[in-house]
Amino acid sequence: MYIFCIVLILIASVFMILAVLAQNPKSGMAANFGASNQVMGVRQTSDFLEKTTWGLAVAIVVLSLVATMSMPKESVMSSKSELEQAIEKSLDGGNTLANPIQLPTQGAEEGEGSAE
Repeated sequence: MYIFCIVLILIASVFMILAVLAQNPKSGMAANFGASNQVMGVRQTSDFLEKTTWGLAVAIVVLSLVATMSMPKESVMSSKSELEQAIEKSLDGGNTLANPIQLPTQGAEEGEGSAE
């Protein structure tokens, strides 16, 4: 499922690039050449390309979320830092952290206070 989503994201990305490149620029140097498009009546084409661009953008976002949710646990665990893995172990009831902070015990405080 993960690989399938990645392939769909790549295909949608290529189609989005093509749709953006095919759109008529609204301003700039190339806008002078766009007048012929309106004379020929291709206004529907620009609307279609704009809707396609937005649809592909939404599809890429949704497919990215689906791919993230279906990512294999092995690749997720290998990408986590050692600290995150140690925290998860300690929360799951496993071993404690490798370098725990040692707090002073009650007897040590009394021994230091009696020297006054």
